[in-house]
Amino acid sequence: MGAAADKLMALVADPDRFTFSHDDLRETQIAALDERFQERKARIKLLSLRARDAGLEKIERIADIVPVLFPHTAYKSYPESYLMDERWDRLTKWLGTISPYPVEGVSLEGIEGIDDWIARLAAKGYFISCSSGTTGKSAMLIASQKDMDWSKIDTVNVFSWGSGVKPAQDRLIVGCAPVATVPKNATIAQAQYDAFANPEWPRWTYPVPPITVGSLTSMVVMRKKIAEGTALPDEIAAFEKTSAARAKAIEEAVPATAQFIIENRDKKLQLSGLWSGLWQVAKAVRDAGYGREDFNPDNSIYVGGGLKRAQLPADYQEYVFETFNIPADRHFQNYSMQELNSGMPKCREGGRYHVPPWMVPVLLDKSGDTALDHSSGEMEGRAAFFDLSLDGRWGGVITGDKISLDFSPCKCGNHGPSVRDNIVRYADLEGDDKIGCAGTVDAYVRGAA
Repeated sequence: MGAAADKLMALVADPDRFTFSHDDLRETQIAALDERFQERKARIKLLSLRARDAGLEKIERIADIVPVLFPHTAYKSYPESYLMDERWDRLTKWLGTISPYPVEGVSLEGIEGIDDWIARLAAKGYFISCSSGTTGKSAMLIASQKDMDWSKIDTVNVFSWGSGVKPAQDRLIVGCAPVATVPKNATIAQAQYDAFANPEWPRWTYPVPPITVGSLTSMVVMRKKIAEGTALPDEIAAFEKTSAARAKAIEEAVPATAQFIIENRDKKLQLSGLWSGLWQVAKAVRDAGYGREDFNPDNSIYVGGGLKRAQLPADYQEYVFETFNIPADRHFQNYSMQELNSGMPKCREGGRYHVPPWMVPVLLDKSGDTALDHSSGEMEGRAAFFDLSLDGRWGGVITGDKISLDFSPCKCGNHGPSVRDNIVRYADLEGDDKIGCAGTVDAYVRGAA
């Protein structure tokens, strides 16, 4: 991938990787950004267009990368009709606008829905990680086998650094939330299990039907049809039956998970999930008469995401920690997103998310068009990142997040860039989020596909 990028990525398992300051990293990061730009500018159609329009030929400072960062909406830029009408040929061609590798050799005959399409791509080494929002359009992020292999390494090192838990295969991993079944999530889950779980102990998966991209998309499309009055009676009946079955499964999953935890309370537990699910399971454990004194004092917890609009008591975190006897140094949180391939673990002393050396953070103005003049201390702005570990797509993304990025040393003693734990989405602040270049990017990708 280039000498500079390789030098930074070689730090993935170094326990001191977050000690390097912004000044220490700047020269190598600029060289790595230019390496990646020169490698990929003729191989990714969208990148080639953005570079041409900006007149960009070389990256000589970090701010130079801004015109060729992709808005996160670029991965939803395919026409919705491709998905609704099951135009797998057009969707496959669209992937070619955002990938450095030709998407070839995938049989498109007789595909039964988006989940089947994703599986066929994966069988040929093209891994699609997706997220589905309220619009019904999934962000489709193509990744390579190299990306899957990197995720395995990064997830174990990130969790171990942030939680202090060593990969000693001595824990019982208990999922307390349904998980989206996309290749990246499956890869990360298996890597966590292989590193931290005692293989002789029973494996617990939250007992609800798997969340697939197809199931999410079908749900949102059906709701849209109902709102528009175009849904047929048998479609509505099938939708209501599926929704009722899923609601029942979710309702039953909480007491079942609580009972499993109670039965295995003597073991070292590694709990994972969203705060809402963790709190519900904790309450069920409490209601059954169990609490801190019944659990191993070295239990750990892996929390993904925020509250996701869940309404919980003010002391929900303390309630969960107290219930399962989670020590202060065994609580792990991570800042990342599907568009990136690496995590930013939260330190225990400073409570800040630490940016690894191979991920270049850039603060932008609200529109996402201009880099802020940020060279020291803490500043607030729109988050953008370039993840040098990415192989199967361009590593630069403009996010929808408003963050506070600090180049000063953290209380934990590390000198690398860190993000304050006050991250908020612009869409939640203002009800909408407009990134300046998003319209241009969307129009180009639609035309190219």
